[in-house]
Amino acid sequence: MTTKSPPVVSIQSPKDVSLTDIEAELHQIWQSYGAAGEHGESPYAMRATTFTLVIYEPDETQQLLAALGYYTGTIDGIAGPRTFSALKAAQKTYGLLRTGKADDCTKQRLRDEYDSRLKNGELNNTERLKYSPDRQGSGIADAIAAANPCRIIALSPLLGDDQGVTAQVSASCPIQKHSQSSLVCCEYISLSGTAAALERIGGLITELMIGELPKFVWWKGTPDPEYGLFKRLSSLSNSVIIDSSSFNDVESDLLQMHSLMAQGTAIADLNWRRLAPWQELTAEAFDPPERRAALTEVDQVTIDYEKGNPAQALMFLGWLASRLKWRPVSCQQEGGDYDIRRVQFVAADQRTVEAELAGIPVADVGDIPGDLISLRLGSTNMEADCCTVLCSETTGCMRMEAGGGAQSCRIQQVSPLFDQKTDLLISQQLQRWGREMLYEESLAVTDQILK
Repeated sequence: MTTKSPPVVSIQSPKDVSLTDIEAELHQIWQSYGAAGEHGESPYAMRATTFTLVIYEPDETQQLLAALGYYTGTIDGIAGPRTFSALKAAQKTYGLLRTGKADDCTKQRLRDEYDSRLKNGELNNTERLKYSPDRQGSGIADAIAAANPCRIIALSPLLGDDQGVTAQVSASCPIQKHSQSSLVCCEYISLSGTAAALERIGGLITELMIGELPKFVWWKGTPDPEYGLFKRLSSLSNSVIIDSSSFNDVESDLLQMHSLMAQGTAIADLNWRRLAPWQELTAEAFDPPERRAALTEVDQVTIDYEKGNPAQALMFLGWLASRLKWRPVSCQQEGGDYDIRRVQFVAADQRTVEAELAGIPVADVGDIPGDLISLRLGSTNMEADCCTVLCSETTGCMRMEAGGGAQSCRIQQVSPLFDQKTDLLISQQLQRWGREMLYEESLAVTDQILK
């Protein structure tokens, strides 16, 4: 079952302010609504008291869509329904497949169109795009606010020349049925400028992070440990949230994440959380006492994933090896249509364990690049009762079942979970902070595999 977030009402649409007036303007909003509530003119509105979330969005898709007239929402890097509709409209105009996704082809077409109009003088690259006041298609930020009223600071690196940093403030409140007399609200601060300009005001950004509350940084894209602003924000945050499904150079980026963790940065990967149902069903398959003893007989692993991003497959293999105390000794990339990768481990009792990762070309690619499709655990000992096959609900297990030979396999389907969507995953992640030891131990083995 899923629960709908309560509706969100805006008590202050985004308003342009100077950098020095941000706190004063927010204070004025709450002072006004507090006084109105005391006189019964409207519900009493209280400002957030939970945490600060900083969102850094390096992707220019929303900026391009807005500059070309397809998008009228706030430039916050949050791919909500409004961005989805804008992408579909642009794709229709350019004769592209209408997926609503910012694939490489769509982004390149938007960049080409933007550059062409700018060259012809049809665009002013210093113009700041305004917010559309309609609330249809509220995005992830509203889902976060509805569950956790907080302060959200959106950092949007802009294209073009360095023109300094512009700021907007706004506030919105989820409407709770059980309390019509008071609202606990979320406040938004949007800062836009080039990456260099945002780095220049790094001190101001950290001052806007409420001191006594937990602090989270959602770094969309791959964190750059050499970027001064990332260094500053990560050193002050309780957790840096990433999503490895968006990585371009997956192997290099996963190695970099492990390096950051080794240096003391608390990293949380939303893509790791998508593996939870696969991990739980794998563990459950060996809960019966008669199967638990056979777990040590597992020495063959096959993992299929949607071709394009092997992050989930690598992290799952790292998790499995870390739990069973397997030590990686070799890794070979064979490539080909299935992008085959073979990894060899040595178990604690010196047995050899062979693993195969295969990127499967699929016609209907899912929302998350590299989602697991199926996996099989087996043994060269044909008498061992350890053969286990898991597959997603949307695919068959024929390849995995065929690999079982004469062994009898336990077969289960992994049903798609609605709470695997980014807005719900990020809301869940914001309920915790600090280091995730299971993730770190698993990524440490993934690091060894890749090296």
